[in-house]
Amino acid sequence: MWSRLLTLCIVLSLAAAAGWALWPRPIGVETTSIATGSLVVTVDEDGTSRIGEVFHVSAPILGRLKRVGLHVGDTVTQGQTLVSMEPVAPGLLDERTRRVAEAAVQAAAAGVTLAEAGLAQARATDTFAQQDLERSIQLSERGLVSTQALQRARLAAETAEKSMEAAEATLQMHQQQLQSAQAALIQGDTPTVGPCCVNVVAPVTGRVLAVFSESEQVLQAGAPLMDIGDPDLMEIQVDVLSSDAVRIVPGARASIVDWGGAPLRAEVAQIDPIATTRVSALGIEEQRTRVTLRLLDGPKSRAGLGHGYRVTAQIVVWEAAEVVLVPLGALFRTGGDWSVFVVENGTARLRTLRLGQRNGELSEVTDGLEVGETVIMHPGDTLTDGRSVVAER
Repeated sequence: MWSRLLTLCIVLSLAAAAGWALWPRPIGVETTSIATGSLVVTVDEDGTSRIGEVFHVSAPILGRLKRVGLHVGDTVTQGQTLVSMEPVAPGLLDERTRRVAEAAVQAAAAGVTLAEAGLAQARATDTFAQQDLERSIQLSERGLVSTQALQRARLAAETAEKSMEAAEATLQMHQQQLQSAQAALIQGDTPTVGPCCVNVVAPVTGRVLAVFSESEQVLQAGAPLMDIGDPDLMEIQVDVLSSDAVRIVPGARASIVDWGGAPLRAEVAQIDPIATTRVSALGIEEQRTRVTLRLLDGPKSRAGLGHGYRVTAQIVVWEAAEVVLVPLGALFRTGGDWSVFVVENGTARLRTLRLGQRNGELSEVTDGLEVGETVIMHPGDTLTDGRSVVAER
């Protein structure tokens, strides 16, 4: 009898122990309470600082550049001489080129002689025509010459006068051709006529951003010399996705961060109306639009920020106050909907939500949650609807 009771007690104890071991225990979870607050949605992109107006100074003539005394970072004032250039002597002529040039001079000289002879002939003809016109006028007054003969004399005089003017113009043309042909014979040993140097002055007050040619050398006209700009006129350029650009409006608030100092206030000054194709680091083609931001803080607040520095721009595209917010860490997908687990009396309950705007941390809840409710953060795959949970501290 006692042995049976002992065996029964042992069996019941084992059954109770097995039931207790297999009984589902509450899962420890991290929770947070739903509350209202302000939500700011931004477009975050890397950008570049740049001076709004950069002036590119180039060589005005073909000449020898004098040694440049300015260096990057130096301050210049408008009208200050930056560099000086000396016109170079023409190059030496080879034998063939010299003979061709000499022949051109002789031909041009012959043309001048021919034009002078033509001018002399035209002057003689004009003198005769003018004298004949005077005689015809005198005879016409006495009735000895017909009106038709007088008209012919006037026509001949006018024609002779215009012919003389044409001969003078022809002579001037041939004289200029002669000077041009003679200039082609100028060689390097011929002294340069004109001023010694041409001074290139600063177009604006600012600082030297780059010096492209520093040593003394011969440069072609239009060769770049240096870049000048005013660091106080700093702005930020950001290339954003075209899908984000349509949400940005002129005058929108922005913040400049990750530049090495405190965040800077800015606003959208311009949105380019054209997008360009860029290839991302993953090899994906993207359409990006350039957005220009105007800095609102003074130069003292951004000391050290130079031309071409990398920054991060946060452009505000939407903001609202007193909206129901849920952390993104509590959200997950169930089919095509967003859902969360809500803690009700120690039990996890699946809840489908309707969301509005979101940023990198929070999302606006338009339907499905009330202020004060508790949701589970980062729910695991083992968590199911109706499972007991306990909040972990």
